[in-house]
Amino acid sequence: MTGVIWIVATVVVLFTVGYIGYGRYLSRFVELDDSRETPAHKYQDGQEYVPAKKPVLLGHHFSSVAGGAPIAGPVTAALVWGWLPALLWVAIGNPLMGAVHDFMALSSSIRHEGKSIGFVIGEYIGERGKNMFLWFAFLVIILVVAVFSLLVAVILDAYPPAATASLLYITLALFAGVWLYQLNLSFIGGTVLFVLGVFASIWAGIQFPIALFEPSGFAGDTTVLLPAELASWVPGEALFGANTAAWILVSLGYAFVASILPVWILLQPRDYLSSFLLYAGVGGAITAVFVGTAFGTSDEPLTAELPAYTSFMGGDLAPAAMPLFPLLFITIACGTISGFHSLVSSGTTAKQLNKESDARLIGYGGMLAEGLLAATALAAVSVVAITDVDDIGGIDAALPNFAEGGGLILTSLGIPFEYGEIFMALVFVSFLLTSLDTGLRLGRYMIEELVGTPETGVEETAANKYVNTGLATFAAFLLVSSGQWEELWPLFGGANQLLAALALLTATIWLANWKDTKQLLSTGIPVVVMTAITIIGLLWLVVYENLYTMFLDADARADATILELVSSGLRMAIALVLIWLAIAIIRLGYANLQEQRDDLLDSDPGSQAPGADDD
Repeated sequence: MTGVIWIVATVVVLFTVGYIGYGRYLSRFVELDDSRETPAHKYQDGQEYVPAKKPVLLGHHFSSVAGGAPIAGPVTAALVWGWLPALLWVAIGNPLMGAVHDFMALSSSIRHEGKSIGFVIGEYIGERGKNMFLWFAFLVIILVVAVFSLLVAVILDAYPPAATASLLYITLALFAGVWLYQLNLSFIGGTVLFVLGVFASIWAGIQFPIALFEPSGFAGDTTVLLPAELASWVPGEALFGANTAAWILVSLGYAFVASILPVWILLQPRDYLSSFLLYAGVGGAITAVFVGTAFGTSDEPLTAELPAYTSFMGGDLAPAAMPLFPLLFITIACGTISGFHSLVSSGTTAKQLNKESDARLIGYGGMLAEGLLAATALAAVSVVAITDVDDIGGIDAALPNFAEGGGLILTSLGIPFEYGEIFMALVFVSFLLTSLDTGLRLGRYMIEELVGTPETGVEETAANKYVNTGLATFAAFLLVSSGQWEELWPLFGGANQLLAALALLTATIWLANWKDTKQLLSTGIPVVVMTAITIIGLLWLVVYENLYTMFLDADARADATILELVSSGLRMAIALVLIWLAIAIIRLGYANLQEQRDDLLDSDPGSQAPGADDD
């Protein structure tokens, strides 16, 4: 059996080389300059544009981009194709494509007043291209919020102690925001006080687990907050069970409120505090792998129980025929490369960047940190022996396997398995919650950019943050309540990867409009790779998994319900619309790239980046 230490060591070594070498090169390449005023200072408003200390912003950014996908994706891929293909995609793709994507999205945004990638691309290919991009990204946001709200609910149902701890640390974050931004008290003192409070909430959760209704399968004594008679009134109770359905509503309600509050009240302090949980979870698991391997202190040998490679079409644990190419590359999105990150980098992070040099650690380094989370997920699931096909449930299988495997790994540090398992569950929830409200906030920004300056009553209503955030929340709820979340996951992965290709295209166009000496390979090659892989993947979902399996197969069509047929048709339509939008945007971008590069070659180019201040 292969020791899981090789999974961790491979990623750590390649990421270190990437950050020191390629990350430094890119910082010089885009000419980061601390003498240039960032949008956070230039447009400081106490609401959205708020300069943040580097560790605070790193915590927010890392927490926001590292949602449940870098756990669920690698775990699912390892179960289907083996842990080696998943490891190679994370270890190589992250520093060469994913970290470049995040860094360039952040850098281009701060040179364009902290505006979104949609705004940046609109500067070069016109209003039509901008609007198409924003609508594309908004659809991805809805998918993110829908899938993540269900993931939050599933894990809070499975681990009621994590529910108690999550509620406590959100409360602590509210007090931390007042401490840091209203009372202006000691940053270091506040950090120590509130971080200790966050870790104390873990103990409180284990001692006093709570659930809204009776949880499914939890063996401990749980305090149930709502009477069973109300269960039938909860939307989705028949599909998910009362407790899970109720937590879906709570998580969406939380995301709605958190996304419209000023960032200093909850978003910044919550993400900063939760980052210590995340660092402890990822860092602790990685340390435990090395310690457990060197000293044999784990309750079980830290060896990979899963095979390194199964087969191209998926092993015995695969629920259906799943070709490694292209599905591996859309199954693992976050952890390697994710378009959602460009929305965070150019949405909230760019508006809080204190100085330009911080972009290297936060943009490039933040993505590498998410890759470490993906490696941790691979290590965690690899030590858990899974032999029954019934254990596979797509995303659902990632939840117990990650927490169980993570808890087993942490026993190497002397942490009891029960505490380690609950801690890893809380780490998972922390990632999910931050992505939820950040996603909704980004959706609000996109609608506001689409509307621009309101000139009519309809536009004023659409620009209202309560209205557009409420509509996005409701749309996400409709997707979840349809009960088709497992089918939405590959669609989300494909849409997310296409968004990454478009964000990299935006960076390439920005560089091409800068000056003719700027090389375009660092961003251009990933654009071509991700576009080809993702369009092929989406076409596989359309042609095989929906058209052939659901409509052309007579037996499957006869057994399918009307709702299943309509849902399958809708998924095909969404996939085809996403492909059409992406191709249309790429054509506009390519035309601009050719035109601008030709013009620059015929002129004397300046060295100032487009969008940067001239002073």
